[in-house]
This record gives sequence, structure tokens and C-alpha cells, in this order.
Amino acid sequence: MAKASPKNSDIKEMSFERALKELETIVGRLERGDVELEESIVIFERGAALKEHCDRLLKQAEARVEKLTINADGAPSGAEPFDPQN
Repeated sequence: MAKASPKNSDIKEMSFERALKELETIVGRLERGDVELEESIVIFERGAALKEHCDRLLKQAEARVEKLTINADGAPSGAEPFDPQN
């Protein structure tokens, strides 16, 4: 688990989309292999912090998702917490 370092402190303020875009850029750079070793380590650590941030935001969003309930007439009657197992 990557720990937030002072140089990655900006991540906690990022939107999911911005963090994911930066993470994709980092993955692309690492996959191409055109990054010096020391920089690879630094951007890998940032990527790990970005991944954790994205995971946390996704879990928060999942917790807010609700399933609409339908009455016998087929009309929406309310909402209940979403359970992906059902």
C-alpha cells in the first residue's frame, strides 16, 4: 500500500477522472520503458497513490448508489441501498 508523501499530497484533491487520466499516462510511460530507473520508481509510487485514490472514490460512489424500488403497478415507489449480490 502506497503512503501519501508530501509530493503526492495533491492527489487527495483530484477528481476521479483526473486521477485516472494521470494514472493511465503513468502506466503508458512505464509500459514503453523509456523512463530512467529513478524516475520509474518515482512515477510508479505516484501511480500507486493514484490507484488507491481512484479505488477510494469508487467505493464512496458505490456506497451512494441506490436501487429504485417498484410497486405492484410498476411505478417507482422509493429507493433502497444497492446490493450487487442481488
